[in-house]
Amino acid sequence: MKKIIVITGLVLLSSCSVAPTKKTDFEYSRIEKISDSIKIQNITVVNLFKYQVLAHKNEVFDSAMIRKNVYLPHRKLWDSCYGVIFGDENAGRFNNAEGLVQWNRTLFDKDKLQFIEKTKSITDININRLIRRNLAKFNRLVLYQPSAKISLLFTPITGIGFGGCNAEQFALELNNTSVNINYTLEKGLPHELNHLVYEKFRNNDPNKDSALSQTIDEGFACYFTYVFFDKKIPEHEAVENMTKADWDWYMKNEKEIFLKVKPYFSDTSGNNPLLRNEHLKLFPDAPKSLNYWLGFRIISKYVEKHGSNSWKDIYSLTPKKVLEKSGYEDYIENLKP
Repeated sequence: MKKIIVITGLVLLSSCSVAPTKKTDFEYSRIEKISDSIKIQNITVVNLFKYQVLAHKNEVFDSAMIRKNVYLPHRKLWDSCYGVIFGDENAGRFNNAEGLVQWNRTLFDKDKLQFIEKTKSITDININRLIRRNLAKFNRLVLYQPSAKISLLFTPITGIGFGGCNAEQFALELNNTSVNINYTLEKGLPHELNHLVYEKFRNNDPNKDSALSQTIDEGFACYFTYVFFDKKIPEHEAVENMTKADWDWYMKNEKEIFLKVKPYFSDTSGNNPLLRNEHLKLFPDAPKSLNYWLGFRIISKYVEKHGSNSWKDIYSLTPKKVLEKSGYEDYIENLKP
């Protein structure tokens, strides 16, 4: 879980008749043009942040707008996901309308410039067109249409980043400092949605909790992103937007990496160097996303061996079969030390 940021200084509100909020530099007319939600097939993206900002438009903060347009449209996310993740001591900020009203009233009291910057970046990219285009293309590519509900929002405590408790309780935290909004909306969305498709098939595997399974899952989501953009983006960009220098480090050390992490493939604890190298330091100099990169490489070799459209096979193959049929181990064996 990412670092949790607690925003304090909350003031209880019970109605709309409260003190005026500070003036902001938002272009409210541009925010008003953003759709409340966008639905393509069974996937809905809800722009909760729109009303979190518009509630501050007038001299009087509109608490009713928060209840109606922020809390109720994705109540399960607030109640069942955020309310559980951050525990009983913080649940009151999420699992009832008054808790959200209370925090949203103070939205601009702290880190105002951050909120302005984040919101402007969204209005600058024409989010309506971007999401519709990406969802439509996603549904054309995949073999199975998942059901999902994803909210774009500001939240009192960050910790999810881009993810959630289940497919119907997904969130993109716009005020999470670890989230690159433009990259996430354009390239992170296909990545996360592919997890939802693959999950349907992966759950049938008795070894679904193994480190190899998680590596193939993440690598497949990265490879799907690469395919989604017609392989016109660099491979390193598809793998969590890592730098070319990071990619080159991995490629230079590919044989050593595979031989050292292979013994952990069957581990189901989650506490192994393949998944947590940044903490366990099997490779102290390794960049981020070791298992994402390795999964991507295995799937790349599978496609190289079986044809350009064979990436679709991954949905119905177990991770062990993907590795076995990819020829990756033979490739590694023939690499020079």
